[in-house]
Amino acid sequence: MTATEAQVAGQHVAMGRGGEFDAIRAMLARWGALAEGIGDDAAVLVPPVDGQLVVSTDASVEGVHFRAGWLTAEEIGARATAAALSDVAAMGGEARWVLLALEVPTAWRDELPALADGIGRLVADANARIIGGNITRGERLALTLTVIGSTSHPVMRSGARVGDSLWVTGWLGGPTRAIAAFERGDVPETDDRARFASPVPRLREGAWLAAIGARAMLDISDGLSTDAGHLAAASGVRCELWGDAIPRVPGATVEEALASGEEYELLVATDADLDAEGFMRRFGVPLTRVGRVLPAGDTPDAPLVVLSDTEVRTGSSPRVDLPAGYDHFSG
Repeated sequence: MTATEAQVAGQHVAMGRGGEFDAIRAMLARWGALAEGIGDDAAVLVPPVDGQLVVSTDASVEGVHFRAGWLTAEEIGARATAAALSDVAAMGGEARWVLLALEVPTAWRDELPALADGIGRLVADANARIIGGNITRGERLALTLTVIGSTSHPVMRSGARVGDSLWVTGWLGGPTRAIAAFERGDVPETDDRARFASPVPRLREGAWLAAIGARAMLDISDGLSTDAGHLAAASGVRCELWGDAIPRVPGATVEEALASGEEYELLVATDADLDAEGFMRRFGVPLTRVGRVLPAGDTPDAPLVVLSDTEVRTGSSPRVDLPAGYDHFSG
C-alpha cells in the first residue's frame, strides 16, 4: 500500500472488493483530504450553530448538457460541480458538503480519475468536502451533485420590489456562442469556450451581495431573458432589461447575451446603489446595472420581461420580442 492509499484508507470506512469499490477508491486517492467519511450507508453531519442550511441538487447529462468531444473529462467534472455550487451561491450561501451520484458507461470508465480531478478542483476552490454519493453503470455519462451549504442571509428569488435595480455579475453570451461553434464543427473563440467549459460559481460574490442586502437573486442557468422572467414571476413584478447595458463577451450580440444559458452568473435585485468599481476590485469580475423592477402587467398574459434601450428608460417601455432561453421540456 502506498502512502497515499494508506492515508485515504485511514479517513474512510473500509470497503469490500469489486470493480465498483475499486473505482471509488481510485477517486478517493485523487481527492485526498477533500473527501471525508466515505464508505458508510449515509453521511452524519453537524449543522451550523448559526444560520440556515441551503440544499440543492443539479445534474449534468451527456447529450443534454455536453457532448463527447466538446470537453475533456476534467472539464466535465469541474463544470458539473460549478453548476451545482452555483445554486448555493444564488442563495447567498457558503458551500459546506457535496454528495455525488455518477452514472458511468464503459467507454468513460478510464476517465474516472480525470472526472474526479475536475470535481475535486471546484470542491477545493469552494472550501467544501465530499461526503458520499453513489456510482453505477449506465448508458451515458451523468453526474448528479447535491450541495449542502449554509447562510445567515438566505436570498430568495421572490423578494424583488418595484423600484429595485437589476444587476448582473460577469459577462454573458459565451456559452451559447461556444455551443453554436461546436455544432457547426468549428473551434469556439477562446473566451467563448472558457465561459462554456470553465464557469465559475459566484459563491463569494453571492455571499457579499446577500450581506449588503440583496432582495432577490438567482443564477443565470437558462438565459438572462428567461431567468429574469423566473424572478419576476416569483416576486409578482415585471423586469425591464436594458439591452445596451447588458455585459457581453467580445463579439456577442445582445440577443446572444439574453438567450445564453449555463452562464452561472448572478442576477440580483436590490434597492441599494451598489459600488460596481469596488466590486470589480474585490472580486475581479464586473457588476453591471442592467435594468429595473416595474409593477406587474395589467393582464395575466402580460409579459414578465420587457426590453428597452437607453433612450426609452424614463418613459414607457415598448415590448420587444426577447430570445428564448433554455427549457428542458421544450420541443
